Amino acid sequence: MRTYHCFWLLLWAGQPHQSFLTPLSKRTSGFPEKEKVLVLSGNSRQDLHRSKRSWMWNQFFLLEEYTGTDYQYVGKLHSDQDKGDGSLKYILSGDGAGDLFIINENTGDIQATKRLDREEKPVYILRAQAINRRTGRPVEPESEFIIKIHDINDNEPMFTKDVYNASIPEMSDVGTFVVQVTATDADDPTYGNSAKVVYSILQGQPYFSVESETGIIKTALLNMDRENREQYQVVIQAKDMGGQMGGLSGTTTVNITLTDVNDNPPRFPQSTYQFRAPESTPLDSPVGRIKANDADVDENAEIEYSITEGDGYDMFGITTDKDTQEGIITVKKALDFESKNLYILKVEATNTHVDPRFLYLGPFKDSATVRIQVEDVDEPPMFSRPAYIMEVKEDVPLNSIIGTVTAQDPDAAKNPVKYSVDRHTDMDRVFNINSGNGSIFTSKPLDRETLLWHNITVIAAEINNPKQSSRVPVFIKVLDVNDNAPEFAMFYETFVCENAKADQLIQTLSAVDKDDSHNGHQFSFSLAPEAASSSNFTLQDNRDNTAGIFTRKTRYNRHETSTYFLPVVISDNDYPIQSSTETVTIRVCACDHRGKMLSCNAEALIHPTGLSTGALIAILLCIIILLVTVVLFAALRRQRKKEPLIISKEDIRDNIVSYNDEGGGEEDTQAFDIGTLRNPEAIDDNKLRRDIVPETLFMPRRTATARDNTDVRDFINQRLKENDTDPTAPPYDSLATYAYEGNGSVAESLSSLESVTTDGDQDYDYLSDWGPRFKKLADMYGSMDSDKDS
Repeated sequence: MRTYHCFWLLLWAGQPHQSFLTPLSKRTSGFPEKEKVLVLSGNSRQDLHRSKRSWMWNQFFLLEEYTGTDYQYVGKLHSDQDKGDGSLKYILSGDGAGDLFIINENTGDIQATKRLDREEKPVYILRAQAINRRTGRPVEPESEFIIKIHDINDNEPMFTKDVYNASIPEMSDVGTFVVQVTATDADDPTYGNSAKVVYSILQGQPYFSVESETGIIKTALLNMDRENREQYQVVIQAKDMGGQMGGLSGTTTVNITLTDVNDNPPRFPQSTYQFRAPESTPLDSPVGRIKANDADVDENAEIEYSITEGDGYDMFGITTDKDTQEGIITVKKALDFESKNLYILKVEATNTHVDPRFLYLGPFKDSATVRIQVEDVDEPPMFSRPAYIMEVKEDVPLNSIIGTVTAQDPDAAKNPVKYSVDRHTDMDRVFNINSGNGSIFTSKPLDRETLLWHNITVIAAEINNPKQSSRVPVFIKVLDVNDNAPEFAMFYETFVCENAKADQLIQTLSAVDKDDSHNGHQFSFSLAPEAASSSNFTLQDNRDNTAGIFTRKTRYNRHETSTYFLPVVISDNDYPIQSSTETVTIRVCACDHRGKMLSCNAEALIHPTGLSTGALIAILLCIIILLVTVVLFAALRRQRKKEPLIISKEDIRDNIVSYNDEGGGEEDTQAFDIGTLRNPEAIDDNKLRRDIVPETLFMPRRTATARDNTDVRDFINQRLKENDTDPTAPPYDSLATYAYEGNGSVAESLSSLESVTTDGDQDYDYLSDWGPRFKKLADMYGSMDSDKDS
């Protein structure tokens, strides 16, 4: 209710002072012509009487961006309670009070201390009040007023982007939309023309234009060709104040690219192309490349090549290289210089993506003539057929001709040809060929049943130039002749019951033949002549390549005859007739009343003895015990045979010293007389080892006496060679190795036998843990330790 009351007072007070108010739409000059005062009147002490209050304003607007040196004057606050005696104090609160806006507490003058920017804050709301300086109580209620910042043109238009990028198809019509640019102005759009922006083009004419109010850029020139110029840079200006002089402006750059359209047909740079191709060029091999130029790019420059006419229409083909857009001419059929050496083709290049809008420019294709010269080369011989199939009977005599292959030199020289068989395809050398006329003949017998087809390769080479050769496969089929007799399909072994009846079927026979028969085999069966009359069985041919064996008598006795061997003759009906005699084994068995076999063994050999099962088991145990006794006896004799004859310690020790004492090495001449090594005659060759009994005695071999100046190395090598090649060398454990260490060996002797001469004591008790084989050795060394202890 307070706000409504003050507002009423403001209207009442303003009517007699209309000249003091400044219109909102009119900019002030900044300083008043005469002072305008806001008068505040308070209520009197009498509640029934209300005194008037009067507000007087110097100005309602302040200019932004004030450039004066003094504070900018805002207005004066005055109360009707002010007697001029300094008893009242004016205070100011609200937006920027005390910092941005200050008031003279004695006089009520309000001033702005800083430059104001409307773009930062356009409106400030303040509250004024007068208080008694002595009591500190307000003499007037607090009143609110507004200060608006008056805008000036201090901001230039700014584009939303520093650089714009746009593209349009080439050959576009005039007025085609390209892109729209936008600029904004931070000034107040509601006051004056400070924020009214107008667009203009500074660079890019006469190709493009811009609408002044919307900033839409359009094409201004007809038929702009990308092939002539692809990139355009346009500079657009945005100016405020409606474009009037004195307005502020900003610019931006627009990069415009013309995109390609198919407006250029392919064109061959020349009308005729010439290529050369050897007649030996393989199929699908390239002969040459041609290319039609197209000023367009990407898919608009894709070209398809074709051969439209010419005498080589079916001999050559053309494909397109997608990467280079070249036409690759290839060979479709084999070339022959002797048949035709020149071909003329007409090749056409066509765009694959045609734009109908530009068909008026002409057909989007071009043609050129291609001449291909076939060159003569030395070609290998050519066979009359790609492959040969021959037939030969398996009984053909050796060196019989089975067929002929023919090859000729296709060149004009007609060089002579020689033939040969690739032996990698005929490892067994079954066939051979006449090198002059190509006749193939047999060199080994053939057998259809072993190998039906022979696949060989024949080589034809020029005599003058053997490198020029060609190959052809020859398939030889071996035809069958009746050279194999029929035989049983399986081995037949059957039985007949002792109680069999006469004319009883006991076995059905069938036969097979390795030979081939076009009309099927027809076998006949019969008994051999020697068994036809005296046999106890009969044979019946069923005329279906089978036969049955029947009994001739009523009963059979297995104790009299346990097995019968029945010879059967099998014959075929081919020419020449082949036959064979096969044997059927028939055993006589005991059967039950249903004819089921019970036993075929000759029990008469066992049962008459009357031995029981227990007796048989006892006999078997006796045999086993006897075998075990023999085996143990043989093992004991073998172990005794290997025992050494000498068991005394002295003999063993002497043996070790004699064979293994190395002394102090080659430089120690006092420990061992090396002259003994150089005089083999001093050695008793007849002296044999006494610790092991040799199984076989050989006569000792006398070795040649070494010269006095023989080097020890040579002597040792000689003895080593003799021991290696001596057939009388003992097979028992005898080490005959000589080691020559050389002069001044730092390793000294590596023999473990030298440990015998050392004074250190060694423990040999572990030998007793090695089993019975080392028992004697453990006793010897164990007794030696005992002697030392004693």
